[in-house]
Amino acid sequence: MRNFLNAKVVGGISALVVLGLILFFAMRKDDPEVVPVANTPEITYPIKSVIGKSVEGREIEAFKYGNGKTHLVFVGGVHGGYEWNSILLSYEIKDYLDANPGLVPENITLTIIPSANPDGMYKIVKKEGRFLATDIPAGTNSIGRFNANAVDLNRNFDCKWQPKSTWQNKTVSAGAKVFSEPESLGIRDFVMSNNPVAVVFWHSQSGAVYASQCEDGILPETLSIMNVFAKASGYKAVPKFDAYQTTGDAESWLAKIGIPSITVELKNHQDTDFKENLAGLQALLKYYADK
Repeated sequence: MRNFLNAKVVGGISALVVLGLILFFAMRKDDPEVVPVANTPEITYPIKSVIGKSVEGREIEAFKYGNGKTHLVFVGGVHGGYEWNSILLSYEIKDYLDANPGLVPENITLTIIPSANPDGMYKIVKKEGRFLATDIPAGTNSIGRFNANAVDLNRNFDCKWQPKSTWQNKTVSAGAKVFSEPESLGIRDFVMSNNPVAVVFWHSQSGAVYASQCEDGILPETLSIMNVFAKASGYKAVPKFDAYQTTGDAESWLAKIGIPSITVELKNHQDTDFKENLAGLQALLKYYADK
């Protein structure tokens, strides 16, 4: 009799355990499934890209800061080693942005293209990429202004282009056709792919900020950014370049396709005018951040 009762107790307990397990798993089915949240990796700026290659195969690098919808572009070194300080300035600005990434407002994307004519720069320093002012040999004069095809890249764009153009009192090659050169083609493709609100070109050596125009005159926004940059930097604002006639320059092509563009000329061929240009850049960032 005792064995019979023990068996009934054990059986009852087993039934309760089974019933409890059934209820436990049934209740678990009703619980919401916990999905682990993936951590989004933090983006580190700058983001480096290559927008094209030179005649001799050197990379034309671009450095991007921020991810806003308003895209502002700065370009140095279109005239290579002849205007090496415009390239060095671009790298100095890059260094400052690397150390101060918060300078770029949330609604802005800022791209720096330090050296648009790397073959012309290599002709002077015999090295690629970043360099120091002490790397520049004395007596360079006009060496390195043109690309490896002996074309003035700032005469190879699509605004009033001619196969021969002028630089000061000299006749220079503007290429076999519009955008015949890989360097100008790289800039064109980058602009068309990114649709910037404005493009600033660093040159030297007149210490002024120039507006741009093609057949339809100066864009109102071009005059605005010219004045903003000039006021902040202390450079003179010049609506029209009239020292001599030019054709096929990049800034005028941008005006033709409706993109405001200015030329910032450093004061000489040796100094980068860093403080002046940092002030100008910050003023443009604020201008577009507030729009």
